[in-house]
Amino acid sequence: MLVLVVGAGVVGLAVARAAALSGHEVIVAEAAGAIGTGTSSRNSEVIHAGIYYPPGSLRARHCVPGRRMLYAYAESHGIPHRKCSKLLVATRDAEVAKIEALVAQARVNGVEGMTMLDAAAAKGLEPALACVAAALSPETGIVDSHRLMLALQGDIEDAGGALAFHTPVVGLAPGPEGWTVRHGGAEPGTLTVDAVVNAAGLGAQRLAAATEGYPPARVPRLVLAKGNYFQYAGRPVFSRLIYPAPVEGGLGTHVTLDLASRMRFGPDVEWIETEGYEVDPRRADAFYASIRTYFPGLPDGSLMPDYCGIRPKLTGPGEPAADFLIEGPAEHGLPGLVHLFGIESPGLTSALSLADDVVARLR
Repeated sequence: MLVLVVGAGVVGLAVARAAALSGHEVIVAEAAGAIGTGTSSRNSEVIHAGIYYPPGSLRARHCVPGRRMLYAYAESHGIPHRKCSKLLVATRDAEVAKIEALVAQARVNGVEGMTMLDAAAAKGLEPALACVAAALSPETGIVDSHRLMLALQGDIEDAGGALAFHTPVVGLAPGPEGWTVRHGGAEPGTLTVDAVVNAAGLGAQRLAAATEGYPPARVPRLVLAKGNYFQYAGRPVFSRLIYPAPVEGGLGTHVTLDLASRMRFGPDVEWIETEGYEVDPRRADAFYASIRTYFPGLPDGSLMPDYCGIRPKLTGPGEPAADFLIEGPAEHGLPGLVHLFGIESPGLTSALSLADDVVARLR
């Protein structure tokens, strides 16, 4: 079977790899000129343990096995990563019950090793921290996302798959011989394939709307939630990731570390109407206030605009967070077609598990 995967982000590459290793011919069509130029390269590179997601949801079902698969894959392929752990902190007494509920949910989801700590124990691990209680997640880590995507690309090509850059897919039409794919680029044209996986991220809804025979009512709305990051100008003061209690639309303005131990804060949640990747320096004011709830020693003038990403959300402000949405033949009735919508956090962590799910749906 010839499978076309639209989108060379981490999920698209993982799906293409799984399909190629299953014996399918695979082409990855990417509108940009390189892998991972969108959401996949604009996140915190965190390997999530599986704490935040309602039991039974696709996020919960894929995050925990995906995390285990990702650690094993990173180890076997020499991808830089570190299981640095995370503290999920309550800065007010009113937040303690919320943290305890997340720990209970994490255990239901199969997350290993979650423990509650009192303030003294948490401060013993991270002296710069201020909190009234915390939960320790030993399975949380960080990974070099670009090296991960390069490894996935290498596996695809080793298995006979190919990547076509500067190849935006602009339309899909079912036919007796499979799917006719209309693509743009330097040499616009059509291609006939047996199956299509829409892993186009922020462009997934646009491609679904351009799919003949796919009911327009099934295309979910796309809500853009920008996440801004600010870099810390001093030496890192934390050795673990620090997450406050979750906020509407996100997981709070947290401490992230990269593999060079540089420390940054973010992402926040900025609801936007159109794509844009500039970090507004004025947002630092809100960052200082948020961060000082758990890091009161944050010096004035120590935050510098870094980068931002955009979450492809399916729900907006004030609405319950939506689950991943996977629309395969069982849902929409069109053989050989899978649309992926709303693949935000923990999409990076879940990618290898999601890939196996998608390939199974194609079968």
